Amino acid sequence: MSKKHHEGKHEKHEDAPYRPCVGLCVFNAAGKVFVGRRLGGPEHVDATHSWQMPQGGIDKGEEPYAAALRELYEETSIRSVTKLGEVEQWLSYDLPGRIAGEAWKGRYRGQTQKWYALRFTGVDGEINILRPGGGQHKPEFTDWRWEDLDAVVDLIIPFKRDVYVEVVKQFRRFAQG
Repeated sequence: MSKKHHEGKHEKHEDAPYRPCVGLCVFNAAGKVFVGRRLGGPEHVDATHSWQMPQGGIDKGEEPYAAALRELYEETSIRSVTKLGEVEQWLSYDLPGRIAGEAWKGRYRGQTQKWYALRFTGVDGEINILRPGGGQHKPEFTDWRWEDLDAVVDLIIPFKRDVYVEVVKQFRRFAQG
C-alpha cells in the first residue's frame, strides 16, 4: 500500500518531507533585527508568539540566496542589504500535528531552512509591509519593529524556538551596530 494519500497527504506526519525554505536575519546599523507580526495562519495562535523574522519557500530550481532576497522583498519591500553570513547547515522544524494537516495542505511535516544574516543599508522608509514587493504581494505582517536579537527567541511560536536559538547563536556576532 502506498504511503501517500491521493491528495498528496502522507498517512504519517513523520513520513512527509520538509518544505525547502529560507530565513532572514536582517540587522540595522544599530545591531537590531527586523521582526514582523504575522498576519495569520494556522500556526499563529497567540499574540505573544506571532512575531518572526522573514522567511519563505524556495521555488523549484531557485538558489537559496536568490530565494532569500526575493522573499525579503516580497514580505518587506527591502532591497537595500548586504550579506553578512549564513548558517552552514540547514535548520529544520516539525509542525505540530493539527497544524501540519492545515499548512501547505498537509504535504510537509515542517520546513528545512537555510538562514542568512543581512545588513540593512537603506532607511526605514524603504520598509513597506502593507504593500510589500512594490504592492505586488499580499501582506504577511501587520506590524514590524527593530528588536534585540536575543529577544526574538521569546517572540517566535514555540515549535520554531530551537531553530531561532541556533540562528541567534550563530549570528550574535553581527548584533553589534
